[in-house]
Amino acid sequence: MPQPWQDAALPADTRAAELLSRMTLEEKAAQLSAIWPGSDEGGEDVAPLQHEFTAPPSLTVDSGEEVKVATPAGEAVLPAHGPGQLTRPFGTKPVDPVEAARVLARLQRHIAGANRFGIPAQVHEECLTGFNAWQAAILPTPLAWGASFDPALLERAATLIGASLRSVGVHQGLAPVLDVIRDPRWGRTEEAIAEDPYLVATIGTAYVRGLESAGVVATLKHFVGYSASQAARNHAPVSMGPREQADVMLPPFEMALRDGGARSVMHAYNDNDGMAAAADPWLLTELLRDTWGFAGVVVADYFGISFLELNHKVADSPGAAAALALAAGVDVELPAVRCYGEPLLKAVRSGEISEELIDRAVKRVLVQKIQLGLLDEHWSPEPPALAAAGDGATGNGSGPVTIDLDPPELRAVARTLAEESVVLLANEGRVLPLAPDAKVAVTGPLADDPAAMLGCYTFPRHVLLDHPDTEIGLSIPTVLEALRPELPGATVTHLPEGPDGADGAGRPDVWVAVLGDHSGLFGRGTSGEGCDARDLELPDGQAAYLDRLVETGVPVVLVLLSGRPYALGRWAGRLAAVVQGFFPGEEGGSAVAGVLSGRVNPSGRLPVSVPRHPGGQPWTYLAPPLGQANGATSLDPTPLYPFGHGLSYTSFAWEDPSLEEATVPTDSSTVVSVTVRNTGEREGTEVVQLYLHDPLARVVRPVNRLVGYARVTLAAGRAATVRFVFHADLAAYTLRPGQRIVEPGVLELRLGASSGDIRHTLPLALTGPERTVGHDRVMTCPVETVPAATGAAPL
Repeated sequence: MPQPWQDAALPADTRAAELLSRMTLEEKAAQLSAIWPGSDEGGEDVAPLQHEFTAPPSLTVDSGEEVKVATPAGEAVLPAHGPGQLTRPFGTKPVDPVEAARVLARLQRHIAGANRFGIPAQVHEECLTGFNAWQAAILPTPLAWGASFDPALLERAATLIGASLRSVGVHQGLAPVLDVIRDPRWGRTEEAIAEDPYLVATIGTAYVRGLESAGVVATLKHFVGYSASQAARNHAPVSMGPREQADVMLPPFEMALRDGGARSVMHAYNDNDGMAAAADPWLLTELLRDTWGFAGVVVADYFGISFLELNHKVADSPGAAAALALAAGVDVELPAVRCYGEPLLKAVRSGEISEELIDRAVKRVLVQKIQLGLLDEHWSPEPPALAAAGDGATGNGSGPVTIDLDPPELRAVARTLAEESVVLLANEGRVLPLAPDAKVAVTGPLADDPAAMLGCYTFPRHVLLDHPDTEIGLSIPTVLEALRPELPGATVTHLPEGPDGADGAGRPDVWVAVLGDHSGLFGRGTSGEGCDARDLELPDGQAAYLDRLVETGVPVVLVLLSGRPYALGRWAGRLAAVVQGFFPGEEGGSAVAGVLSGRVNPSGRLPVSVPRHPGGQPWTYLAPPLGQANGATSLDPTPLYPFGHGLSYTSFAWEDPSLEEATVPTDSSTVVSVTVRNTGEREGTEVVQLYLHDPLARVVRPVNRLVGYARVTLAAGRAATVRFVFHADLAAYTLRPGQRIVEPGVLELRLGASSGDIRHTLPLALTGPERTVGHDRVMTCPVETVPAATGAAPL
């Protein structure tokens, strides 16, 4: 007969309470800790100060013995009663997936056997661009997700990523990043989705739904304000006001929790106006739990609790840091125990910390483990991929076992996402698509480099840089490799030296210059965590290189593969075409080559503005009137290419814009319609964007703000009617901290191909009383697309 906490027929809360009541203080504290096997051995840091903090952990207790388990990543020392979490058993070193799954199963068996209640560890991995493990599929970076404007595709991608994670025994994914880009000089811009909170929220929520549907806990990060750091420096202080926090930074997290069902949140590294996020009870308890109703687990960003002592200087010891974080609402210390181990136990025994705070956190952890099936009576340490093959934890099986972390269906999604995310910024010379018989000279430092496709949270750039003798483990075609089969009748020549090699090869018809970033960590790249930029000039002398190509007089197609936008005003009108890809993943080379050849009709749209000038802190498109160009300053922040911009190889007409009701109460909705017609000669996709303009408000508001969008794919000559349901709640803004209002008055709903290309403006009057709205407000704008010939069905 199962113990009460093992009985799947009982509610999770009851089971967790039953188990908690039987646990000693030491047993409870162990559930709040983690170990990171192999993280203290050689190589560079993949987390801040990793090697200073990851000596093998062990709780000092009166009973029990340390359990040491050899793993491919090193020897793991297990606390006698835990740990509660295992950190990145697949994602720390290059390990064959089958061997890693077998070792994890053995490790879990030891962990469960080393405590009185048979509690295994919860295993987490990074999954920002797919499962961050050797030989696993690599999808485009999140900035490319935003460029796709395709939540349904991201939900499908996350479902498949989650299935890979779950199949090998991983329970939690540390994604998505929901930080809204405020200054793209920030190195982690590539990890963020967009500079617009609505796009971040809808894309991020779709990713969460997919991951959670696969049975994997999605972890929202970084809560909150991280991307608004001063001068775009990693970990730097944040000085935003409460309205910016409420109306720009928080809505993506709110939507992903409410509508996506995320079960975990990771605190941010930064402080907000002097309050460290890891020690902020208003943020982690009052807002997150009391107002939003979050019932999941808050985890520390790696070493973030220690940083309260070492960086923020708001605690004078590990125990004091533990007290601050635990009281604020941080439940689990990641990636390894330093503060929540013996320092926390001493503080509880001395009366400095109430044991009730530990009970609060441990119960949340146990509920989540119950939800994951880890405390069920018949739980097995063998992950599904091994169990299905009859392969036990000892590595014995009836035959050879294979685990494919780059399966065809996931690779197909990676390709579609890459193709949808490539943005055609300019085609002034009409040289794209490239002529099938053209003489093409491919040049630039990234033309034949697979690293050009990869962000800093991909396994080759995150881990393999420290293992130079290990192969990438999967196929990643470069632009050069992919372009040749795309243009079988053309002459495609690789001229890595640029114009200096052109004489010997003959004058080309067109240059294809592949420039951009190499991602890395903590200064080991031009983009990535800890790789912040002084300005938005092309890196590594590439601006001068591009100048030399332009000076040849041969048309230049610039292909940018980067983790952030770069200022391109210097070449405005001088380049034949500009193609932007944001680290497009394992299928990125094929996607870019497809756009160059014309096989792929580009449909990506900018998730972040491309500035004209490299200096200063750029405004995002959400600037209010005085943030736009005006006569009060000689500096013009107008971007070269605005948010939402992107071209196609076909053309579209926008016809018959209308509002179902032009006057509605402040608690009601109306339907915005427009008919889009493909007036070109080939199938293409238009991205219809709905913006809100509030001409008169009680606080300063953005000139344009995205409130809805739709991808519309049409054959040549075909048309469709796009219908948005706009609720008045979408016009809400924060009047003062804690008060979000919808007020009567006249608004403008703007239909645009970008934030700077408004096609139609529709006045809308809101009538009735001012309303205060909260967590239950309408946050999305439902949309449907109906073939124009069939008419519109009621929504």
